[in-house]
Amino acid sequence: MPVLLLGVIKMNTAYIIDAVRIPRAKITSDAEKKQGVYAQLKPVDLLKPLFNAICERNDFLSHHVDDVLLGCATQSGDQGANLAKIAALYAGWSDKVAGITLNRFCCSGLDAVNLAASKIIAGSDDLVVAGGVEQLTRVPMFSDRGAWYSDKDVMERTRFMHMGLAADLIAVQENYSRAQLDDVALQSHQRAAHAVSNAYFEHSIVKVNDAQGGSLLDSDNAIRQSIDAQKLASLPASFTDFIAMGQQVVDKVYPDTELRALHSAGNSPALVDGASLVLLANQASCQRLGLKPRARIRHFANASDEPVRMLTGHIRATEKLLRATNLTPADIDFWEVNESFAASALKYQQDFAIADNCFNVNGGAIAMGHPLGATGGNLLGMLLDELERRDQKRGVVAICGGAGVGVATLIERLTDAEMGA
Repeated sequence: MPVLLLGVIKMNTAYIIDAVRIPRAKITSDAEKKQGVYAQLKPVDLLKPLFNAICERNDFLSHHVDDVLLGCATQSGDQGANLAKIAALYAGWSDKVAGITLNRFCCSGLDAVNLAASKIIAGSDDLVVAGGVEQLTRVPMFSDRGAWYSDKDVMERTRFMHMGLAADLIAVQENYSRAQLDDVALQSHQRAAHAVSNAYFEHSIVKVNDAQGGSLLDSDNAIRQSIDAQKLASLPASFTDFIAMGQQVVDKVYPDTELRALHSAGNSPALVDGASLVLLANQASCQRLGLKPRARIRHFANASDEPVRMLTGHIRATEKLLRATNLTPADIDFWEVNESFAASALKYQQDFAIADNCFNVNGGAIAMGHPLGATGGNLLGMLLDELERRDQKRGVVAICGGAGVGVATLIERLTDAEMGA
């Protein structure tokens, strides 16, 4: 619990102990259904090896965990019925472990980590696992039939527009050319390919095995190793057929803006299956269980922006985070910002004047895919690994989501003295 000293409450620190994920598996479509490496598995099957790895890598038993928080953007079908609790039981974890599944659209997994950290900081929990999952092969986007995108009255009142069109709107308003958007995509693929070839992700990846015990996938398989600017430029714009419909929504908020289709399959995030988990603990748990902290959650924030423009909520959340910590963008060593679409990533980078050599340095979702609820844990693990590899201190993870929401998280590596805490 928080300690009261001379009338001042001393809050706990939320330490990051570990972060693991499975390789992201791209989704392909045939005339009947979605296909992918994990298509024959269930979401709980994607999470089970991560639950096992968290315990094995850190040498503790599951009954020490107070809660499991999982982000999941489409909580229906195989991803319904409080997947966090059921996945923990399915993995063989103690019956005493609680669980909650939450949804802040694409920000869900990062929000799960932040809420887990807040429980530790407040003293309500000592050891918490957070992360997320999304298996789009079995539970496609929009299959929950939420009113926001299925009820015409709700759609009109809330100014619903497909997020791809929102990305095109940002591109038009910021005067980004198709070539600029393709440059973002090309860099994402090149950096991701370089990271994989140099095994930068190996520390955090836990492989999913088939029934015979063989690994289904060794690394993220959506990366286009041979892509070039010419191939990217040849891809057709994805949302051309929906521009007229989107223009009706845009006219209500931005009447002087003419929407144009600029994003293609090449500069949009790949659809993938994925899962991730992060282990968080307070100091007492670290000492009691012999856990070694790797970093701490310094601060986090959520915010929202105008829902038609939509994909800028993480900018507002980051502004809020920086104000609260009295930091500037120059104080941040590395940034992991979800490439929801090329225009969104480019605007974020430009708004904070972030240098190329510290922004998504190992590629992003355009190359490796965006498994919605799992993305927050994926990015946090990538960031932590890179801070350690380069011996740097601070990093920010930021993700935007549907209807304008956004989340940002600041992590800091520990000093030698703190590592021994």
